[in-house]
Amino acid sequence: MRLTMMSDYALRVLLYAAAHSERLVTIDETQEIYDISRGHLMKIVGVLSGAGILRSQRGRSGGFTLGRLPDQIRLGEILRLTEPDFHMVECLSPTNECSITPFCRLPGIVSEALAAFMAVMDRHTLADLIIRPEDFGVIATVKNKRSSL
Repeated sequence: MRLTMMSDYALRVLLYAAAHSERLVTIDETQEIYDISRGHLMKIVGVLSGAGILRSQRGRSGGFTLGRLPDQIRLGEILRLTEPDFHMVECLSPTNECSITPFCRLPGIVSEALAAFMAVMDRHTLADLIIRPEDFGVIATVKNKRSSL
């Protein structure tokens, strides 16, 4: 199983916002720390803001911050918002055309595995992942050293 870039980037955005909860975080600084396109970040911030997970403020002194406390943001909720579907095999898709579906046991096993995965993600919150603000400074320093080589 692989999560989409949207989910990956959404979790990164939330980690950065959580680490800097005392202020508004900008798209530009998030783009710089992660090397993610501005367009992707704007879409992600829009989705997370629409769900109340982030609070965003437009304008010159705008940015975004968490809309809820980190321990109130379940990782499973983020994945349900950012994953287009969980159709890991054709037989779980609404457009399934697999000829053995009526006899196959794979859909049940895959569904059980997915339910277990989501149960774990639902048990954990953003608070379980928080990175200290100073660690992002180290990340930026390492990144700058790599780019100067």
